[in-house]
Amino acid sequence: MRRALAGIALSATLMVALSFLIPLALLVREQARDRVTTAAEQRAAALSPVLALTTRPADVQQAVSGLGSDDRLAVRLPDGGLVGTLHAPPEALRRAVAHRETLALDTAQGWVYLQPVVLAKDRVAVVEAYVPGADLTRGVWASWGVMSLLALGLVGGSVLVADRLGARVVRSSRSLSSASLALGSGDLDVRVEPDGPPELKEAGVAFNTMADRVVELLAIEREMVADLSHRLRTPLTALYLEADLMGSSPGARRVTEAVAQLESELDSIITAARTPLAAGPATGTVPARPCDVTEVVAIRLDFWSVLATQQDRPCERSFTPRPTPVRFPEDDLAAVVDALIGNVFRHTPQGTAFAVRVERTDRHVLLTVDDAGPGVADPDAALTRGVSVGGSTGLGLDIVARAARAADGAMQITRAPMGGARVQVAFGLAGADR
Repeated sequence: MRRALAGIALSATLMVALSFLIPLALLVREQARDRVTTAAEQRAAALSPVLALTTRPADVQQAVSGLGSDDRLAVRLPDGGLVGTLHAPPEALRRAVAHRETLALDTAQGWVYLQPVVLAKDRVAVVEAYVPGADLTRGVWASWGVMSLLALGLVGGSVLVADRLGARVVRSSRSLSSASLALGSGDLDVRVEPDGPPELKEAGVAFNTMADRVVELLAIEREMVADLSHRLRTPLTALYLEADLMGSSPGARRVTEAVAQLESELDSIITAARTPLAAGPATGTVPARPCDVTEVVAIRLDFWSVLATQQDRPCERSFTPRPTPVRFPEDDLAAVVDALIGNVFRHTPQGTAFAVRVERTDRHVLLTVDDAGPGVADPDAALTRGVSVGGSTGLGLDIVARAARAADGAMQITRAPMGGARVQVAFGLAGADR
């Protein structure tokens, strides 16, 4: 922007300077020419009274010398005699004598002025005033040089002023741009010092207001999440009491374990929601500590297999014997597995078979969940956050997709060989050259 402003100032000032400089240069040249030609005409006119009194060569020569222009004035006498040196072409001289016409013409050496003087008995004498070519442009080049220097000074000054103003604008713009990038990267404490032109100052004030509002809205949202999570503790307490009333049966133990896990998840949510915004993790960061996909999937599948047995759901599992480390939090990976398997239980009838497979490639770990249900009619709609195709919240598959992208992978929904839906999630393999 700074270079562009300087270029605009240079172009505009240069055009203005040229629009004045060219006419002034022509005017100076014409004025210099008019000055010397007018003086020559006046000298020629001064000889007319002398010729009216006498045409003797000696007297005319004395008059020419008295004007101090021996080399600039010449006279053709009526009898054809000459006083001085003529510079006019012979044809022009004959024309002035024959037609008694005043002539002014340019020659190769300079400028010539011929003034006929009519004497008694119809005699004609011609006075020639001569101006050398150098005198016609005397002082013109010096004037042009001075005007050019003034124009260059004007252009240079305008460019310098525009550059200084542009530097101020650019500095303010860069500050605002850097602050915007920092805010977009998760730095909620960044603010700008409004500076520069009034428009940029208003933009800086608006940015600070926006940043304050973002922090306020995020704080309100986090407090709301914490409050809503805390409200779930009451039904959890009721579930604990119901489990106690059930005694020490296997069902009671499973309910107690599930409630304990749910309570742990709620504690994590409340802790994360109450954590100050500045201390929270940056968006999109992935912990460096890897976890093994096969181990996490096996643990979660053991949990879901109890419910699968109760609903008569055949479950197949296939795990690669090779290590499957990925740089992704273990709790988040477990949430991904629960979302995928939970969708099978939620959107397929009881007794529907499903299969879970973990494979490894050179760069990724593939987690595949197949089922023999009705499938997904519109995969794009299923991946739209908040849009449900089966009466749920519409968040599960979006959470899985975002988790896959965070782990340098991807997710796709296709038709499974079992006849239902196939959801395949790719995680970037830890240590692979990405």
